[in-house]
Amino acid sequence: MYVEVENPSNIETTKRLERQDSLFGDAEKVSNITGHGSKENWTQVLHLAFLSIGIIYGDVGTSPLYVYSSTFPNGIKNKDDLLGVLSLILYTLILIPMIKYVFIVLYADDNGDGGTFALYSLISRYAKIRLIPNQQVEDSMVSNYSIESPSLPLRRAQWLKDKFESSKAAKIGLFTITILGTSMVMGDGTLTPAISVLSAVSGIREKVPSLTETQVVWISVPILFMLFSVQRFGTDKVGYSFAPIISVWFVLIAGIGMYNIMVYEIGILRAFNPMHILYYFRRNGKEAWVSLGGAILCVTGTEGMYADLGHFNIRAIQISFTAVLFPSVALCYIGQAAYLRTFPENVTDTFYRSIPAPLFWPTFIIAIFSAIIASQAMLSGAFSILSKALSLGCFPKGSVLSLSSQSPHI
Repeated sequence: MYVEVENPSNIETTKRLERQDSLFGDAEKVSNITGHGSKENWTQVLHLAFLSIGIIYGDVGTSPLYVYSSTFPNGIKNKDDLLGVLSLILYTLILIPMIKYVFIVLYADDNGDGGTFALYSLISRYAKIRLIPNQQVEDSMVSNYSIESPSLPLRRAQWLKDKFESSKAAKIGLFTITILGTSMVMGDGTLTPAISVLSAVSGIREKVPSLTETQVVWISVPILFMLFSVQRFGTDKVGYSFAPIISVWFVLIAGIGMYNIMVYEIGILRAFNPMHILYYFRRNGKEAWVSLGGAILCVTGTEGMYADLGHFNIRAIQISFTAVLFPSVALCYIGQAAYLRTFPENVTDTFYRSIPAPLFWPTFIIAIFSAIIASQAMLSGAFSILSKALSLGCFPKGSVLSLSSQSPHI
């Protein structure tokens, strides 16, 4: 009988090569796959939910800084338009981030990873549509598997699978859409730092109106430099640092929103009636369609939830979104609309004008940090997508160095 003995040096080398970001390890502990009799560790779930606040929601959480000014670039002509735009914002938040992403798209993960390439990889497991020649033998066996009497849903899936496998144009089109979607997310990750930080820093002109736009830009430059400098510390350390700050931000904007609703107009809650969207488009016609480009900014950064899925798990993201992000951001938008019903001339700087005077400077400081976090959210998402692109051979080969400490179980 022969016994194979492993070389200790090889074991040590393997451990070094398998080093990962500790958030990936925590996510593995609470994997979404639960077998018979298995139970989720809710301590770990809530821990990941807290960290996700600092990593994922910075971008969508700071959108109230600029949504109304982008939607009404030429001013508010009719106060009732605020009801239509607010209703449009609320139902956009409900339909796209909450229903589409949080409760549907997140379940389309590729072994725990999210993002456009992960979805493409998942589809490629069950159909021979991949243009990249790296399909494994196991995947080929799965894609060729069929049963004689499938159910109606399986027959539909089989029909769609055959259409994709037999059409070269469909394969090219699907791959092109994947590349296009990835490029848009990467572009968002490039532009978000500048837009978010500039929007936050520009609030100082409310107290120091003598500052020029050029001076505001130069104030933003060192902040952006600091943002990219902290990336080397790893995702988990950044999450621990940013989660408390963005949590305070959400508490502040929710409180300010409730204050504005009570002080200015509680009747703004009528915007929950979606008919106001129809009235808005009927009154404004083409201008209403053009304003959609500003209103859709309320969900900018939403794709970060899916791209960063590999850092967390589905249940953690669902809890943090429904319990923290959505109520806070919705109250902020409602409060701003209530304020604008009284002061429509302040639409160009709604957020800072609607803040009660004693809270201006604390909110301004937190807004600066939150804008930095908004940039971090998209940077983390871009990194996750880039890592998946590397693994699929769709990006020039390079080494990925994990700088966060390992979890004890890895």
